[in-house]
Amino acid sequence: MSGPGAGFEYPVQEASWLKRDVLLFAHSIGCTADELHFLYELHPNFKVFPTYPIILPFKRTDQEVIDFLARNRAVPIPNIPKFDPTRLVDGQRSITFLKPLPPTSLNKTFHINSKILGVYDKGKAGSVIDTETTLTEKQTGDIYAKMIGSAFFVGQGNWGGPKGPSTVNYPPPQGKRPDAVHVLQTDAQTAHLYRLNGDYNPLHATPEPGQRMGFGGAILHGLFSWNVACHGLLLTLGGSDPKNMKEYQARFAAPVRPGDKLVTEAWRTGSFTDGWEEVRFITKIEGGKVVLSNGRALMKCTGVKSRL
Repeated sequence: MSGPGAGFEYPVQEASWLKRDVLLFAHSIGCTADELHFLYELHPNFKVFPTYPIILPFKRTDQEVIDFLARNRAVPIPNIPKFDPTRLVDGQRSITFLKPLPPTSLNKTFHINSKILGVYDKGKAGSVIDTETTLTEKQTGDIYAKMIGSAFFVGQGNWGGPKGPSTVNYPPPQGKRPDAVHVLQTDAQTAHLYRLNGDYNPLHATPEPGQRMGFGGAILHGLFSWNVACHGLLLTLGGSDPKNMKEYQARFAAPVRPGDKLVTEAWRTGSFTDGWEEVRFITKIEGGKVVLSNGRALMKCTGVKSRL
């Protein structure tokens, strides 16, 4: 970890949530009434959907809407240019699940610790900031999740910074039918529901920011599609049980617009590490572009056998 900005630590933030928050999250990413363990707080096996920690750096302790742009301008990173957060999109996200979250944070204190892994100049296309974030319980020191994210600042490159390392790719197998397919239809209200989790970026609520960025109007949250794909994998291959997924990641390849139908295709590889099978996947718009690439998860699959 070297280069301008690397090692910089953001101020520690507190995170909190209620049962209603995790119910909203599960509903907003497509969990349905046949998965009451995610949607009904009195279910005997009520659980938090495993990717919920990804929303907490946005939500923190808020129970009210916040000014997304003001918050993202709040902490400058030393020795790098001041990037414009109104031209920010997700690049790639990964999460490692270390401990299941309790249904509510009441009577516990959780901290969000974030540090910069690197800031990279991609030329005319823009710049990338890689950040590692952990969700930790203050009293015990237990880490519940570790997340790595790449933020892409559109058209904000050519400042003389390092180009950054090449990334590891996890392409889907060629010429093989997927072992599992999950489909979700979005609509004009999809982003307006998802943003209530705490991600209030105007890009997903009103057309003007997307028009300025060349998207033609509002687009869905990248993390909405990312969470939907994870739900699809867990539902079709993992028995809808959070304990059957250890790691999950995907790269954001293209924008998703309200009304697009998301199709996630997954392949079991038959390759195991410590009992966890590698699963590769892509998510695409039905009849159109791939929107999530480089998809990879480590799972204990309870569903269909590998076709590889």
